[in-house]
Amino acid sequence: MLCVMVIVRIEAQQKPHYTQYILNQYIINPALSGIENYTDVKISHRHQWVGIQDAPVTTYFTIQGPIGKKDYKTTATSFSTPGENPRGKQYWEDYETSAAHHGIGLQVIDDRTGPLHTSSAYLTYAYHLGLSSRTNIAAGFGVGITRLALDRDKLQFATAVDPAVYNSGIIGKARPDLNVGIYIYSADYFIGASAQQVIPEKIEFSNNTIKTTEGKSVPHLFATAGYRFLAGDNFNVLPSVMVKYVTPLPVQVEANIKLQYLDFAWIGASFRNDDGFAAMLGLNVSNVFNVGYAYDYTTSKLNNYSKGTHEIILGFTLGNKYDDSCPRNVW
Repeated sequence: MLCVMVIVRIEAQQKPHYTQYILNQYIINPALSGIENYTDVKISHRHQWVGIQDAPVTTYFTIQGPIGKKDYKTTATSFSTPGENPRGKQYWEDYETSAAHHGIGLQVIDDRTGPLHTSSAYLTYAYHLGLSSRTNIAAGFGVGITRLALDRDKLQFATAVDPAVYNSGIIGKARPDLNVGIYIYSADYFIGASAQQVIPEKIEFSNNTIKTTEGKSVPHLFATAGYRFLAGDNFNVLPSVMVKYVTPLPVQVEANIKLQYLDFAWIGASFRNDDGFAAMLGLNVSNVFNVGYAYDYTTSKLNNYSKGTHEIILGFTLGNKYDDSCPRNVW
């Protein structure tokens, strides 16, 4: 059973899934490098299908920030007014695009499933340019190294196999990797497209002796979009969608909705076709710390064995001299 699951993972989806990607779209699209006025740090841990032995566990660290970005707050009157919603109607009416600037970042990802262990690190770069007075476009890329390792101590075979896999210990291989993306954003909406694992490469652990452990890395394609609605003076309603394609799997569609109260707290829900749904909630603490939590409930047959999926994300803002208490350009 475990071997079958490993083979499917090698040949199909090879990159981790993130329920709260909407809180950190940078993890799937390098074009968001440097999108805000501060350096953004995110740490996330995801335990998928709790109750199933050796189910996927993913942890990541990201940090990204701008270079040469001119802040939009330049006068005393551009700061929040006491008693008003910092993310209310007036704030978005005054929204202006950022001046052209660069962004850089770092992504470090650790993903474990059964005997497979994938470690990745990417340096990212993006350039942001104004299309109009209220719309920006950014394009970026991430270059790095991915190492896929196989822990042979976790494999069990009924018959003798090639010593390269049968012997104890860990074998692995590092390879170059490339991610690319584009992102259009304004006060009211965003549209993004990105590709991960652009450089395809054969995956094997036994010099072609055991064909069932052979596969190849495949590109992961993402398309995202979202819109902002104001609901009264104190709430923002933020529906969004992500479409993901990984050959040979069918296209997966994920719909999200987030209800944000002022710039302080939010709740949300997510639905993935042929997979399940999730509930999310989060909190912004002052202008330096934020936290989000998600619980996934699967509707597939795995629900007979799983106790759900837990995911937590912690965020920190560095150099936040204008006291932004929540992001301006990412939702």
